Amino acid sequence: MSSHRVKHRAAIRFQSPPPARGAKPRRVLPLRVLARRLTMTAGVLASALALGSAHATLTDVTLDNGLRVIVKEDHRAPVMVSQVWYRAGAMDEFNGTTGVAHVLEHMMFKGTPKVPAGEFSKRIAAAGGRENAFTSRDHTAYFQQMQKDRLPLALELEADRMANLVISDELFAKELQVVMEERRLRTDDQAQSVVYERLMAAAYQAHPYRRPIIGWMDDLVNMSAQDARDWYARWYAPNNATLVVAGDVQASDVVELAKKHFGALPARALPARKPQAEPEQVGEKRMVVKAPAKLPYLLMAWHAPTLKDWQQDTVPYALQILAGVLSGNDSARLQKSLVKTRQIAVNASAGYDAVARGPGMFMIDATPAEGQSVAALEKAIREEIARIQRDGIDADELARVKAQVIAGEVYQRDSLFYQAMQLGDYVTAGQPPEALAGRVDKLRAVTAEQVRAAAREWLRDDRLSLAELDPQPLDAQPRRAAVPGVRHVN
Repeated sequence: MSSHRVKHRAAIRFQSPPPARGAKPRRVLPLRVLARRLTMTAGVLASALALGSAHATLTDVTLDNGLRVIVKEDHRAPVMVSQVWYRAGAMDEFNGTTGVAHVLEHMMFKGTPKVPAGEFSKRIAAAGGRENAFTSRDHTAYFQQMQKDRLPLALELEADRMANLVISDELFAKELQVVMEERRLRTDDQAQSVVYERLMAAAYQAHPYRRPIIGWMDDLVNMSAQDARDWYARWYAPNNATLVVAGDVQASDVVELAKKHFGALPARALPARKPQAEPEQVGEKRMVVKAPAKLPYLLMAWHAPTLKDWQQDTVPYALQILAGVLSGNDSARLQKSLVKTRQIAVNASAGYDAVARGPGMFMIDATPAEGQSVAALEKAIREEIARIQRDGIDADELARVKAQVIAGEVYQRDSLFYQAMQLGDYVTAGQPPEALAGRVDKLRAVTAEQVRAAAREWLRDDRLSLAELDPQPLDAQPRRAAVPGVRHVN
């Protein structure tokens, strides 16, 4: 499954349970879906955080071959989550081969000499587990959720395909058709996804985040099995991977199992990663995207910083609180003003992700109400932003938003899957586990003036790229023949 990374950090990445392989867990849905928050009182928050820390012990070691092993002990239930994260995603691709990271993710289930095609999933299912994978701009990850005593099976299978994957021309050609159909269904046939894709291609001038994770269709049409083999040989090595295990396990046992199954795999020289800084934007960018749709749509994206020094940085935390001020629940400003009071929009929300290998974006999306224009909706959004920039936020609003954001953090920590997800995400982006552990305190420390200053500095027109969906008639299209492995959606 490929994934767009536009969300609130406090928002849950996937619906639970995680979607089937081939689904997109993030930007396929509007930002409003990703902005859901839960509220808790300060006392409940403190109790929940204390409960979580009481059950969890973290171990972080690196094997001789460079494989990083992170273990989060949580003994509340006899289950575990095992994830292998490769620090290779869409941002590492070359022009002409966009989408190869995601295609290789599909091919990782197509067999090794010891485990024939399709057998990986069958063995996990026979052991009572579930498995899946996802690709993002920054990484590719594979996971299993099983009883704790099945961890050796998961690690054995993952180590085998880390070193011994077979990519046959025949299976590659079939799977490539599945990926192309996935692109048609989840991007080309989804107007808001088209808007997002085109806006990213314009908003980023030089950085590889401008390319879609699933790849441009022309690159997919011309992709070869050798492209996937080259990608696998370039990046799939223990010294470019992190194993994250969370659950009812003993860290020492996990480390020994990792040594047993992965320890013999040799480290390999990795390609040099040159800095890829995005040039400063020098003026507002606007575009109109025409696509079949029922309603217009507005997407606004401002260049914004991501977390680099978790101990010293303050702006990323302030931007997250700003996103919560603007959206996330019925009392947030966009929802309250634009949707409920003025009824100028049917939905409106904000999104920001502080943790990434590359540069960030602060985003707002909205759909105008019937009879309202995109221009009027944009004007209303700008008024709400200007009000924050001018007047800031009061103490009560700040406290309420902090509670909502931290509540989302607490609920993520309550899930083994998301405990592992957060750790893998942070360390793959170059952040230490301590940055994740300290995130709640950093959010608590954000002041109202820091929120206003962040809005003033980063939500400026010179940093803005804006796309408007001009809906075209929904003409009946002949239904394409089904491709095995892809579920058609209406």
